[in-house]
Amino acid sequence: MAAPSGEQIYREVQDYYGKDLQKSEDLQTNACITLARPLPTFIKEALKCVHDDVVSRYYGCGLVIPECLETCWILDLGSGSGRDCYMLSKLVGEKGHVTGIDMTDAQVEVAKKHIDYHMKKFGYQVPNVDFIHGYMEKLGDAGLKDESYDIVISNCVINLSPDKRTVLQEAYRMLKAGGEMYFSDVYASCDLPEDIRKHRVLWGECLGGALWWKDLYRIAEEVGFCPPRLVTASRITINNKELESVVGDCQFVSATFRLFKVPKKGPAERYQVIYNGGITGHEKELEFDANFTFKEGEVVEVDAETAAILRSSRFAEEFLIRLAAGRAPGGCCPAKVKEKIVDPFQLVEHLEAKDLAPKPAGCCGPKGCC
Repeated sequence: MAAPSGEQIYREVQDYYGKDLQKSEDLQTNACITLARPLPTFIKEALKCVHDDVVSRYYGCGLVIPECLETCWILDLGSGSGRDCYMLSKLVGEKGHVTGIDMTDAQVEVAKKHIDYHMKKFGYQVPNVDFIHGYMEKLGDAGLKDESYDIVISNCVINLSPDKRTVLQEAYRMLKAGGEMYFSDVYASCDLPEDIRKHRVLWGECLGGALWWKDLYRIAEEVGFCPPRLVTASRITINNKELESVVGDCQFVSATFRLFKVPKKGPAERYQVIYNGGITGHEKELEFDANFTFKEGEVVEVDAETAAILRSSRFAEEFLIRLAAGRAPGGCCPAKVKEKIVDPFQLVEHLEAKDLAPKPAGCCGPKGCC
């Protein structure tokens, strides 16, 4: 039997998320359950404001909350019931805006139904959020304009697309220069065999359509993004004997990546950056990705690519950036370049060895992950 066609995948995903799943507890793996990670107080408060009906229909695989959001325009691909959109609409403020797009009518209707509730809750005079029925592979057809968003987010849905390259191309097209795609998704340890890809429940559970993680790096750069930056990862467990037998030795992780639309790096120079502590909720330190944490006032040496991202994105005003000296402090040679972790499975092993791995948790209850 051949792998399902694009149209068949669309229909089955719409049925699975519109009919089969009525609440997050109906999921059969932890692939689409939020990771239990400590949250800043301001994010906890935003989550508490989201309507219970919206939260109960949320199936994301991670909290998609980039930093430095005030006044930003954000596009959520596969916004579902709107949980992330409403949380972000509070974080961007009245001068920002959040658009959610989803192909499942039932989910879009749940989201739209609660716009007035949230605007009153936030004290906004004019709605700063809207929801559109459409496909993330065809954002132009949905009426969205090129280069109109600062950030594109996605929460455990790109794996559901039969054409992931087009999704990344469309996201790139929607972003302004210096913009970012920040997203959580499911990745496989190998190129998945056909028997997994054609399994309806595994598709719905975010496993059947998972990319081999190396393919993400290849596709992202071909589309035009800088190389993906791994933020965090957690191992996925399957608590279903039938699904385990189909999956076999294939392994899966839920991982968050950030992709930037900035000019390609120039010469392989080293830079020093100093974080000024000006980002709300991250005043003491900014965990930028799995490889770089910037503490307020601390000098950190980075590669040219990282410097270009900080200089050309919305983070530009938050950092002092300068060329690094040619020699290591007290030494006779240039400082050794830090080896980056790019493999999400390697990151999971590293975190588990230190007992720092985010623990899967069913925290999709009425009050979210608070």
